[in-house]
Amino acid sequence: MSNFEGKFNLDKSGFNPTTPGHSSNHHMVLRQQPRTVKIEGCGIGLPYEIRHEMALMLDDHMCALTVALHQYNKHHWLTEGAESFLSLHHLLEEHIEKTIKHIDMIGERVARLGGVPTAHPVTQHELSYIKHEVEGRYTMRDFIRNDLEHELKLQDMLRKQIKRAHELNDWGTVEVLEEVLLDREDLGYHLFSILEDDTLVRGMEHLISAEHNKVGDEMVNNQNKLQ
Repeated sequence: MSNFEGKFNLDKSGFNPTTPGHSSNHHMVLRQQPRTVKIEGCGIGLPYEIRHEMALMLDDHMCALTVALHQYNKHHWLTEGAESFLSLHHLLEEHIEKTIKHIDMIGERVARLGGVPTAHPVTQHELSYIKHEVEGRYTMRDFIRNDLEHELKLQDMLRKQIKRAHELNDWGTVEVLEEVLLDREDLGYHLFSILEDDTLVRGMEHLISAEHNKVGDEMVNNQNKLQ
């Protein structure tokens, strides 16, 4: 995490012509600029300044979770190996489902605060405080390690906003983010446990590749004395 700045994009609000997804030749009726909140209120009795700060921080989480979702999808598609093809495939499916849920929870909170959630995929990656790994197939251990790094960064940033939301008495945002944080800690624990140094494959080496190989090069069948 040495390259992790741990900062929110509180200075990025409204249209920026250099930002992807912020300009178009297609005519539409504009009602609100990106990463802004309604000035006149939105049915939630918090001051404009608090709603604006909270919405920007929430939007950064949503962007980061979307990047995490894309990376989880890639790893879910590319699972392989004795310990990964089925077990990790299903585990990552659970991580994907949780991440989709959290993106929706946080995006809806942004909207409830009067904000406009970022939806352009390129803009999301630019605003995200985590970055997608480079393209290509790597080892499953590399994949899971990269996902764990994402989860640790997500947890760190969620805690920062929860603390700030407490200071601003934004209890609604606190409740949403505490639920998300607890789930992300669970997902991080799953990944850390997978990366532990015990493995069923290593435990069976004496049957197939150790010096005193009990199976040898012959076909394995129900008559082989393996133990």
